[in-house]
Amino acid sequence: MPTAIANDAIRPIANGDLFSVPGLSGAAVKTGVKESGDLDLALIVADEPMNVAAMFTKNAMAAAPVQLCREILKKTRQIKGIVVNSGNANALTGKRGAKDAQRMLDETEAAIDGKALVLSTGIIGVPLPIEKVTAGIKQASQQLQPTCEDVAEAMLTTDTIRKTVAFEVDVDGQTYHVGGVAKGSGMIHPNMATMLTVVATDAPLTQDAMQPLLRRAVDGSFHRISVDGDTSTNDAVVLMAKPAQAGDELSAEGIALIESAIGRACRELAQSIVCDAEGSTRVMDIEVIGAATIEDAERITESVATSSLVKTALTGANPNWGRIISAAGNAGVMLSPEDVTLELEGQTVFEKGEVTAAEQGRLDEAFGQDRVKIRLTVGTGPVTRHMLASDLSKRYVEINSEYTT
Repeated sequence: MPTAIANDAIRPIANGDLFSVPGLSGAAVKTGVKESGDLDLALIVADEPMNVAAMFTKNAMAAAPVQLCREILKKTRQIKGIVVNSGNANALTGKRGAKDAQRMLDETEAAIDGKALVLSTGIIGVPLPIEKVTAGIKQASQQLQPTCEDVAEAMLTTDTIRKTVAFEVDVDGQTYHVGGVAKGSGMIHPNMATMLTVVATDAPLTQDAMQPLLRRAVDGSFHRISVDGDTSTNDAVVLMAKPAQAGDELSAEGIALIESAIGRACRELAQSIVCDAEGSTRVMDIEVIGAATIEDAERITESVATSSLVKTALTGANPNWGRIISAAGNAGVMLSPEDVTLELEGQTVFEKGEVTAAEQGRLDEAFGQDRVKIRLTVGTGPVTRHMLASDLSKRYVEINSEYTT
């Protein structure tokens, strides 16, 4: 890949979303699955079949729709549409759940006259009101339009904001588009999370190129965020692209540009998930420097990101930095205090085994910001790792102690 990309080659589309990609249409409806009466079913349809790649939760208790999608993608790498229901995850619902997921698929494929994927999110362990859902699929299929902000709304559960992004990309003398939509607010951690994401492009990509491209994009985005250390049963990231035909293949530089745009879209969507984390008041931007291996760097960043003591200190705007170093020490990685330096918003509080004379007032101010930069040097190794993580507030406890609908 090129080492540098022109700043103007990838341009954000103001208020753009998945449907900034030509050839896609969508609809969102209220089926009654959500007791609130909010939008709870979305349909995304392409004019023509598109190449597809996907990544799913690593939770061993994967929900029925995840299991079904895995089976679908063993047989085909092209789809025409995606149906998403929220309010009910259809997870841990046994044989009935499998049958309900299949009914969603059958209904969608009949409605759009093409192959589809099925995504669900919401409460776990409750049978899906399938008749409501299938009726909603029929209704949505009759309301498709080339712009549909409500699709982002219909995907939400405990989220408070819609999560969308879009870019224009100049490639080989042509302008292509990358657009995306996501949901996610809680049960967020690497190896995916309670999140659903769909990203699409009208740039021609081969099926062989898409899966590794998506994996790199996810590793640099959704695998670099954490809300509460939990991963869910339904997580999915789906990438759709125009099939590459003879004569319209992209150059190596063009593919790199599209990959860069897809990666940027995933990073922005991932960041929006953390910033909308359940009950969140602050976000910490963790950077671990000098780890000996990638595995060590991941363990250290995740240990800090998931530490309840660090997260509650962040909620209280309390720069109790000893908790950060202690969390790093609990990561199961060989560390020595003499090799550790900790900086909070550019202020060094601990350096090579010794406390430094940081100004308390400035530390208090730094830890009270909406986004707090934590930089932890752990040695002289070659690996650096970033992660975004939310705090742990009373409101988070309230949401998750009451979440049964």
